[in-house]
Amino acid sequence: MSRKEAVIRTERVTKIYDSGEVQVEALKGIDLEIDPGELVAIMGASGSGKSTMLNILGCLDYPSGGNYFLDGIHVNDLDRDQLADIRNRKIGFVFQGFNLLARTTAFENVELPLLYSRQQEIGDPAQLTRQALERVGLSDRARHYPNQLSGGQQQRVAIARALVNQPAIVLADEPTGNLDTRTSIEIMATFQELNRQGITIIMVTHEHDIAAYCRRVIEFRDGWIIRDQEVPRPHDAGKDLEAGRWKTASQPGERP
Repeated sequence: MSRKEAVIRTERVTKIYDSGEVQVEALKGIDLEIDPGELVAIMGASGSGKSTMLNILGCLDYPSGGNYFLDGIHVNDLDRDQLADIRNRKIGFVFQGFNLLARTTAFENVELPLLYSRQQEIGDPAQLTRQALERVGLSDRARHYPNQLSGGQQQRVAIARALVNQPAIVLADEPTGNLDTRTSIEIMATFQELNRQGITIIMVTHEHDIAAYCRRVIEFRDGWIIRDQEVPRPHDAGKDLEAGRWKTASQPGERP
């Protein structure tokens, strides 16, 4: 698939884990390009390489071979401090388990990355935190603690935390994995709105009904990409919520 001005580009990326006498080749030469403003689902069975790929894209790990370019920067050439810096400036992370501090308010959870940021020019932390919470519709829950929030609200706090550094890219690892069907669609509505605002979103998911809300689906198997296709008409999460289609999902994995 030919793409121009890719924000993410990998060339023959490999990843090998050495566990004593056995070497595990998790990625076997991945060529991938993702344009700014895409909403991409990465799918695959356990052990397919999808999470390894997400870690490399998120600058959490180095490839064993090949090249990775993030917004034109050759990631392979960066040391650990430089890797952390580019990660903090350009990427926001959302995880399945929310990873919120239990004794800290939603506002404080969202603000936390700014307190550790070395970007002096980024702006006023309190204002940026309020803006991030507003973007996910939780400005009225700023002073609530995680145990006072629903699962969907906790995940939206986690999304706001990912947005507070104003990244160009959000990487999400099974962001709906702990949520029921309706809440999952609510989270996808949030992601779709953020994507319409220009944020590139790449998410790992094993749920086909969740992938149906994305514009592109990439499937991994045994360390290779076996499918990479555009979704002609992604489902609209907001419309599905309005129509109550989540109520009609009667089988696990069945699209509402």
